[in-house]
Parts: sequence; structure tokens; C-alpha cells
Amino acid sequence: MNKTINQWLNEYGESHQNKTNKLIHWCCVPIITFTLLGLLSLGAFTFQIYDGTYIINPAGLLIIISFLFYLRLSYSLTIGMFIFSMSCFYLIKNFETTHDSSQLLNYYILVFIVAWIGQFIGHTIEGKKPSFFKDIQFLLIGPVWLLSFIYKKLNIPI
Repeated sequence: MNKTINQWLNEYGESHQNKTNKLIHWCCVPIITFTLLGLLSLGAFTFQIYDGTYIINPAGLLIIISFLFYLRLSYSLTIGMFIFSMSCFYLIKNFETTHDSSQLLNYYILVFIVAWIGQFIGHTIEGKKPSFFKDIQFLLIGPVWLLSFIYKKLNIPI
């Protein structure tokens, strides 16, 4: 059975009731998403087919896969995630013009690890395991769970 967006959000929310854990997630989830996209953007592959040169960026592939997941759940949240993802790409591209790849790699890895440590501290405070231990797809739900709160404040239907 395929879950609805509300089922996903409610189930994710069950292990995110504690105010401190929620606050940690508001900081760490966007940072983890950004740094993961940054890490994956460092591994672009170029190839040629006939007269065309193409670049496959693992970050772009992750976004496409996640958008396919989101599209079957909520068009409006997919649009919000598209805007967030493109904002991340914009910042990542700006970083690439001012820093070399090894600096960026070190930065992304360090910040990614610190943000995950924050997540686990939040779940220790909460007293519940992270949702993705139950289902890996919850890694895609975290960002839209936060976005759903913004949508509720702005009266945007999910």
C-alpha cells in the first residue's frame, strides 16, 4: 500500500514531538540536505554521445529521484522542494567559484557529520529512534515535514 503525504508526515511526526528535537531538526535537516547535495555535486561525470557533451551530476540524480517520490505525494510540496533544491544548487555553484574542490569536500563532510550528530542528540533527547531506521524513505520525508509547517503557516495546501 502506498502511503499518502499525510500518513508519511504523521508517522514522521511521531518521533519528533519534543520541542528541542524539533528545533534541532529545523537547523540540521536543511543543512544535511544542502551538504549532501554539495558532496554529490563534486562528483560530476562528463561523457559524450555523438556530437553532444553531457554531464551527469549525482546531486541532480538524487533530486530527480526525490521529485518523483514527492510528485506522487503532493504537487505543492514538490514545488517547494524544487525551490529549496534550486536555492541549494545556487549556493553550491557560488561556493564552487570561490573555493577549490578539496576545501569544499572538507567543508561539506565536516558540516554533514556535525549536523547528523545534532540529529542523533535530538533523538536522544526525544527518546525515540530516527524514523529512517524503520524506513529509509523517511530521509526524504524530513525536509517536506519541515516544509509542511511553513505551508500551514502560509495557508498553502499540501
